[in-house]
Amino acid sequence: MPTNVTPEYKKAEEAFRRAREPRERLDCLKEMLRTIPKHKGTEHLQADIKSRIKQLTEELAGPKKGGKRSGPSYSVRPEGAAQVVMIGPPNAGKSALHRSLTHSRTDVGAWPFTTQLPVPGMLPFEDIQIQLVDLPPLSPEFTVPWFTTPLQTADAALLVLDLAEPACAEQLQYVLRWLEERKIHLITEWPGDETPHPPRPGEDDDPDPFRIVLPTLLIANKFDLDPEPGEIEALKELTGVRFSCISTSAETGHGLNAIGEFLFHSLRIVRVHTKVPGKPPDSDRPFTFFRGATVYDVARLVHKDIAESLRFARIWGCEVYDGQQVGPEHVVQDKDVIELHMG
Repeated sequence: MPTNVTPEYKKAEEAFRRAREPRERLDCLKEMLRTIPKHKGTEHLQADIKSRIKQLTEELAGPKKGGKRSGPSYSVRPEGAAQVVMIGPPNAGKSALHRSLTHSRTDVGAWPFTTQLPVPGMLPFEDIQIQLVDLPPLSPEFTVPWFTTPLQTADAALLVLDLAEPACAEQLQYVLRWLEERKIHLITEWPGDETPHPPRPGEDDDPDPFRIVLPTLLIANKFDLDPEPGEIEALKELTGVRFSCISTSAETGHGLNAIGEFLFHSLRIVRVHTKVPGKPPDSDRPFTFFRGATVYDVARLVHKDIAESLRFARIWGCEVYDGQQVGPEHVVQDKDVIELHMG
């Protein structure tokens, strides 16, 4: 990002980073283009913003009236508590794993490149669901040109490998290199980590607004094939990666239950129930947020008009006394019950 940008541009860029819906992202891009300083030093970034505006505009417009569809949409609308993409080389077992975790109807085959489009599915964990998106494989032989599109709204990644594959280390290094060349970084740190981490590559006071950083869980798949003991540690030693890892098997179910629990805690997902004054809490699925969300964020998700007229809330939870009155900036905790009051 260029230096000496306006506060308006910084605000638009920060909003773009947080945006998840395509329409919201498009509005933020237009605001970034409007407020960016127009000089030679920003020409490259201006061109990048314009290109992304064009892509999102065409995607949102859909096929022209009376015309044929130009093809399927490669973006996936985020749903559930979080959106997690599944990345890996051919025949790593991503699709079989996705089907076992989400009960989706994704195609599974013994041949490479079975998956040709992004396939969303919902992974249940306790009273929430996490969206898993199965993506086509990354390979030197062929990679779909739109591969990076679904990554733009993702919260995290599952990097799926077959440890029984002799070329596993080379496959891992290729995947990481291909992504990094396109400003997509799979990182070992998660929001729920307690220990501080050193700066990531390119992480500074002036980061690229279109750089994608995804906390990543390594999935050592096909555990039913009995990989050699110590294979995971050997892979980490050989490649230098230090991702958290879970061994799994779509055939036997080994390790599958651990994935939802890991994602829930590592992404610091917070569940909130709402209630109407004088009535019991809503027993439907809770609203979900990431740690740090406020009462105002809850109101905004319920309805924007409620957020605009919000005065205070009463809250029931582990860190407050029952019915305590709090303001819009109060940070909510997991399993809080909130009663919103408007003025």
